[in-house]
Amino acid sequence: MTDTFKAPEGWTELDRRAVDTARILAADAVEKVGNGHPGTAMSLAPAAYLLYQDVMRHDPADTRWLGRDKFVLSAGHSSLTQYIQLYLGGFGLELEDIKALRTYESKTPGHPEYHHTDGIETTTGPLGQGIATAVGMAMAQRRERGLFDPDAAPGQSPFDHFVYVIASDGDMQEGISNEASSLAGTQQLGNLIVLWDDNDISIEGHTDIAFTEDTAARYEALGWHVQTVDWTNGGTEYVEDVAALKRAIEEAQRVTDKPSFIDLRTIIGWPTPGLKGSHKVHGAKLGGEAVAAVKELLGFDPEQDFEVGEDVLARTRELVERGAEQRRRWEESLKDWREANPERAELFDRLSKQELPEGWAEAVPAFQADETGVATRAASGTILSALADVLPELWGGSADLAGSNNTTMDGEPSFIPEEHSTEEFTGTPYGRTLHFGIREHAMGAILSGITIGGLTRAYGGTFLQFSDYMRASVRLASLMGVPSIYVWTHDSIGLGEDGPTHQPVEHLAALRAIPGLSIVRPADANETAAAWKATLEHRDGPVGLILTRQAVPTFDRKEYADAENLSRGAYVMKDASDGEPQVILLATGSEVQIAAEAQKQLEADGVPTRLVSVPSFEWFDAQDESYRESVLPTAVRARVSVEAGIAMPWFRYLGDAGRAVSVETYGASASHTVMFEKYGITTEAVVSAARESLAAAQS
Repeated sequence: MTDTFKAPEGWTELDRRAVDTARILAADAVEKVGNGHPGTAMSLAPAAYLLYQDVMRHDPADTRWLGRDKFVLSAGHSSLTQYIQLYLGGFGLELEDIKALRTYESKTPGHPEYHHTDGIETTTGPLGQGIATAVGMAMAQRRERGLFDPDAAPGQSPFDHFVYVIASDGDMQEGISNEASSLAGTQQLGNLIVLWDDNDISIEGHTDIAFTEDTAARYEALGWHVQTVDWTNGGTEYVEDVAALKRAIEEAQRVTDKPSFIDLRTIIGWPTPGLKGSHKVHGAKLGGEAVAAVKELLGFDPEQDFEVGEDVLARTRELVERGAEQRRRWEESLKDWREANPERAELFDRLSKQELPEGWAEAVPAFQADETGVATRAASGTILSALADVLPELWGGSADLAGSNNTTMDGEPSFIPEEHSTEEFTGTPYGRTLHFGIREHAMGAILSGITIGGLTRAYGGTFLQFSDYMRASVRLASLMGVPSIYVWTHDSIGLGEDGPTHQPVEHLAALRAIPGLSIVRPADANETAAAWKATLEHRDGPVGLILTRQAVPTFDRKEYADAENLSRGAYVMKDASDGEPQVILLATGSEVQIAAEAQKQLEADGVPTRLVSVPSFEWFDAQDESYRESVLPTAVRARVSVEAGIAMPWFRYLGDAGRAVSVETYGASASHTVMFEKYGITTEAVVSAARESLAAAQS
């Protein structure tokens, strides 16, 4: 070891050589593909190697082992930081995969992708998303411990593990990271440890151009345990003191009542001659001369690419045997726990299989026909409370809108350190009701982090208009196929007096544009019940439940079709009187009642009319062609869509003769009854549009 590299006790020269090998592989991989981010992967190689080889509890043979520590590379642009450790540690990547960086269908895309590369816990890249998702993972671990082993001493349960994060300057600047970190401080997540790569460099150069705050002091103010490991020694001398970093991590592990933040001061691109410390190594290849120079400096052959010594690989893949031993010890502790907790073990086994309990749906309430009805948000709250006892894995809350979103299960304690209980909400660290605060963006990512683990299922609520604030997190959940649940209420101009700032108009169309996201807008209380049932059975991507503020009639299901057909996305709610419709009315949510009244008028006027409820475009489009044809026969060209939002998504169903009753501008401040009248969401407008469509179809 040299004076500029201080290794922890037990490391050998082979470990040092492995770290330098990681640097060279990062440089060669980016050089080969011609683009990427080599600098951070080079300077963070010692920290990443320390985590993977010396700190984290994991098993390369099973990257989904439930007893593992989790690692999140929030600095996802530096994907090589993780890919190279997965290769060296024997997680399934091989040297050819490193050589294939950023190429089509390789296992090493430009940013780490969940379900694509074994060993990746979450997709990262959009900055701040990783650290926010990790907060959710840490929260999930605590909730799971509360379900399975609440009385064990800290560190003594098989359900104890850490979540480690490497974050960048960019992560620290994105607002979502502060939202999530603030909540993590309040929640006292002692199982969360963040390493901040404090290198003062971003794409535009030195971060002083836009980022000058005392970040470590900010994290102290957020309630975190903060340490600094300065490899630059105040700018006087660069020493990669890995031993000091390990001591800081061990100290962080001992702090159980705060999340930990380690300010690791590095020089990007170290030790590349002429380029270290420069933004030029952040997002571009080094160039042939620089690659050769750093290889020569580190004792590698400048003429050889992707050089990995057999002795180095043999050393790093000792991790496979160590991981197997860690897992064996964990399984012994799990066996002891099972014997002492047979009922909890049954729950653990069910949740591990991602199965719902037998007969659970019997707890979902049915609602009696009622012309006055209830708001679908209120029906949703009733349903959640009814499910509380049968689905202990289901938990959630709201972004400071619990009373408006109806997201609180009756009688359930809050998930909060007891000292933060309030007059309105009392709780325990193992509680169930989540309070995200006014942090919609972080809420979206935290829901993903909770749900990715697979043992629990989380939901989070806010107004539909504020889904804009969480869109990036929703998109990422959709990309990953994470079955998070979003409860988006106050779903149209029908919310009334709050006015255009709170009235969603374009939001349904915008959300339906996200691949992999299912939008479900139920028409009444019983469709809401069916929507919750279908959502909980749906595990292929997130679901957004779109719910009303205003009361809507509860349809008489003796007159109208059973709401259970909601799971197919669209269904014939009431057919034409003669079974041969001349026109089809399609509607969602609160507008179904308007379409139902229009159907009655048209039928009274001698126009056979079919009423179709379309709660979910995505689920309907997933049905086979014969079912879609049975609902929307191509021979019936006269069609009208009815929805209090922009019409854009509906044209796929309307064809050449269809008409849309919609809202194409921002709302105003007035009662919901006035709003629907003034904006033309009325029975009369639907009847008129139906007659226009009939004329167009017959011309």
